[in-house]
Amino acid sequence: MAFIKEESEDVKIDETFTVKQEDLQEQTDLIEEKEGSKEEEQHVKIEEKTHLHTNGILKRRDNNPFICTQCGKCFGRKDYLKIHMMIHTGEKPFTCTQCRKSFSCSSHLNYHMRTHTGEKPFTCTQCGKSFGRSSSLNEHMRIHTGEKPFTCTQCGKSFSLSSNLIKHMRIHTGEKPFTCSQCGKSFSQLSHLNKHTRIHTRKTIHLHSA
Repeated sequence: MAFIKEESEDVKIDETFTVKQEDLQEQTDLIEEKEGSKEEEQHVKIEEKTHLHTNGILKRRDNNPFICTQCGKCFGRKDYLKIHMMIHTGEKPFTCTQCRKSFSCSSHLNYHMRTHTGEKPFTCTQCGKSFGRSSSLNEHMRIHTGEKPFTCTQCGKSFSLSSNLIKHMRIHTGEKPFTCSQCGKSFSQLSHLNKHTRIHTRKTIHLHSA
């Protein structure tokens, strides 16, 4: 259930930042409208990784003939693919004039600018809490509705956030992507790695104090 329509145009903040390659901005905004929310894209990737290719996913590929040679993601238009490739090339043409941080999408710059301005234009109608992104508001609304749209294809357990589903899937896959640089031990969650690294920190402090 979507509670708010994603912004169709970037907020104009020309006085506070400059944009390189302005001809890409219109295409970037179109991608954000057509490709849907980031969570939905991540959910599709999870299904692909587990090789459970439903008819819906196969139809999606048929309707999106432009395929990224780096990651296999599909797009309906060539210009969408071109902008997506910036993820792999590292190109970031949109730069914040406040802190010089750069972004691949103009919308990401707009979101970032709110960290400087403190702007939170998306407000929950249930409790009044405000957010800098409409996607954050949509996630928050699930607290009130109890909606859990992300479902594990292995065991059927559902989650309100795609990130929680990704973490859960590692129980089934055994994936441990977070590795300790001190001893090489790996973990399925970043929080577990952070907790583990304190063991090395305490040992270092003990050696220096001895």
